[in-house]
Amino acid sequence: MKKTIVFSTLFVTALAFAQKAPVVGGDRDVHGCIASAGYTYSQIRNKCVRVFEQKIKLKEVSTDKSYTSMTAVIFSKDMKKAEVFIPDASAKSIILDKQGKEKLWKSGSHIKDSYTLIPYKKRYQITKNDVVIYQ
Repeated sequence: MKKTIVFSTLFVTALAFAQKAPVVGGDRDVHGCIASAGYTYSQIRNKCVRVFEQKIKLKEVSTDKSYTSMTAVIFSKDMKKAEVFIPDASAKSIILDKQGKEKLWKSGSHIKDSYTLIPYKKRYQITKNDVVIYQ
């Protein structure tokens, strides 16, 4: 009887201190996007997207890190806005606005750094404060 009480007490104590296992899909953001499944919210598409599945993907140009990151670009239907997903930026994505009739999209003055998206060799490149960071 004593053994049963001791083992029961140990079992209940272990359950009390055991960490709860994370729930799969329990990391939804305010838009309902599941980050652990690779989803992030697109402001232009107004839905959850996987950045790595987008048609336009750009690689980081030079880095002092031991890895290379990538970003994606999503254009609005009228091509007046471009959304870029910069991993190191404070926001999940940045909206760039088309400048005049040129194929040039720039970030507004509401963010600290200046980002520009421009065509480059049948693709695109992104600059941050006039330094190429992705192409």
